[in-house]
Amino acid sequence: MKEKIITFFQDVVKEMKKVTWPSKDELFESTKIVIVVCLVLAAFTYVIDMLINQVLKGIF
Repeated sequence: MKEKIITFFQDVVKEMKKVTWPSKDELFESTKIVIVVCLVLAAFTYVIDMLINQVLKGIF
């Protein structure tokens, strides 16, 4: 059992060395895109919610 755990962590280290990590600039750009998309989706959800709210108030 102990050998399996050690082998697992050795394999993890080998695989992590193969990973291509983003540069600081790439990470910053991706973060900005994610924040903008989240804000746009939040605004869209808010507008749709307000429209549905107004329609329901008109019906009831």
